[in-house]
Amino acid sequence: MKVGDVATLSIVLLLGMLVLLAIGMPLGFASAFLAVAVIVMKFGPEIAFGRFGSGPLSVLAQAVYRQMTNYVLISVPLFIFMAALLERSGIARDMYSSLNVWLSRTRGGIALVTSLMAVIMAAMSGIIGGEVVLLGLIALPQMLKLGYDRGLAIGTICASGSLGTMIPPSIVLIFYGLVTETSIKALFTASFLPGFILAAMIMLYIVIRTTINPSLAPLPEPDPNDPQGWEKFLRFVGFLCKFALGVYTVLILRAVFLTVTGQNDPAILDEPVRYGMASDIPWFVGTFVALYLLMRFGVGKQRTDEGWEMGRGLVAPIIVIGVVMGSIYAGITGITEAAGMGVIAVFVLGAIRREMSFEVVWDSLVRTLKSTGTIIWVTIGAAALAAAYTLSGGPTYVANMIVAADLPTMGIILTMMVIFLIMGMFMDWVGIVLLIMPVFLPIVMQLPVEELGFFGQALEPRQVAIWFGVVFCMNMQVSFLSPPFGPAAFYLKSVAPPDISLTDIFKGFLPFICLQLMALALLVCYPQIVTVFL
Repeated sequence: MKVGDVATLSIVLLLGMLVLLAIGMPLGFASAFLAVAVIVMKFGPEIAFGRFGSGPLSVLAQAVYRQMTNYVLISVPLFIFMAALLERSGIARDMYSSLNVWLSRTRGGIALVTSLMAVIMAAMSGIIGGEVVLLGLIALPQMLKLGYDRGLAIGTICASGSLGTMIPPSIVLIFYGLVTETSIKALFTASFLPGFILAAMIMLYIVIRTTINPSLAPLPEPDPNDPQGWEKFLRFVGFLCKFALGVYTVLILRAVFLTVTGQNDPAILDEPVRYGMASDIPWFVGTFVALYLLMRFGVGKQRTDEGWEMGRGLVAPIIVIGVVMGSIYAGITGITEAAGMGVIAVFVLGAIRREMSFEVVWDSLVRTLKSTGTIIWVTIGAAALAAAYTLSGGPTYVANMIVAADLPTMGIILTMMVIFLIMGMFMDWVGIVLLIMPVFLPIVMQLPVEELGFFGQALEPRQVAIWFGVVFCMNMQVSFLSPPFGPAAFYLKSVAPPDISLTDIFKGFLPFICLQLMALALLVCYPQIVTVFL
């Protein structure tokens, strides 16, 4: 039986999705089933038994094929593999130990260390589930042992562990860029500041709350062997100087090599090699000498050596971040190549540390296969459903319905935000970006650009899609904590002590959900936050 009315078809589609998800059908299969159902209802059952490979069904196949053959999609399993290697190796644990050395005597220091570690891991891989599990294994027992408030410990781990949604290289941004054909590099650049604003809000909340109520975060017993005050600061300066000397050594050698081989000759270059011209060498050498003198005579060799031992766990993560994000922003490689370079960097560092056994690599590959398989099936089903609904005139119907409501520009934006938040409570982000974004983004692009935001200057038209993508990611940040199906809760529950229930976990989320909503409101009110580095 054909259903010609798009409104009826939309209602059937919505109810069908809710029913299928409620009975436990995976989102990918539910979307694919509804895609075929929409085509049959719209064009008749004979479409399934007619000329196979032609007509509306072929459009679904083409939509899936476009998604599956997009080169950037290869970066997703690479980032997942990199996160799995980090989780199984000791790099993450050493990073936690080093951060803990510097902040152990700070009120709420373990929670701050957890947040900082989450930011660093987000900048390395952009995988959310693995971060929450790893932080739950490393940080949660430590905080509970010290007597931290359960809600504060749980909320810190899950809210910080989901920062990979916002901080590049975010897989959510990669999928948004694929679906909307928006520059992923521009999305990464735009999300940098909002992601770190949210991280700063979480850390500031921890500091304020533990200062007001110190019993929420008791300080550990002091170790008489640990340096205190000015001595600890000097050791930290020594660590930074020693690491910076290594960086400048690499820069000098690179610039000298390019000069000797003639690859930085201004006469043959369209634009200068960034940090690689002959004119850069004197500046690098001068900085190197200044750092060496500061380290040798200002800090002292003994303090520097002790500082290096205290902070050496941070070196490997910084190298990985530099390889991944540095290669992207320096224009050396694209997103996919940077992901591959990140995997190689983690593998080499793990091999140097003698942690890359066959079992570690095999287990990481299996985890990557499982996670990627889930994402791919959701992508296939959602892409097919989006194509079927588009063929049926659904996006036009939704657009006309929103326009007919005669809402102001920001009223439309706020309505979309509410829809995102509600859908995020019940559906995976992959399905949302593939199903909803092709409907919503064209509407947003037609809105008066000067009316976007409540304060500040208007965005440029070319920045609207980027801004909306970052706002969407902030919505998905909230969805990872939102009951009843907030995935961060189930990730943490899988590694939490048995006496911590899902109810306890969701209660711990509430203050951090408020922080996320505040950050979302900030992006909606001040769109210029997104465009600072563009």
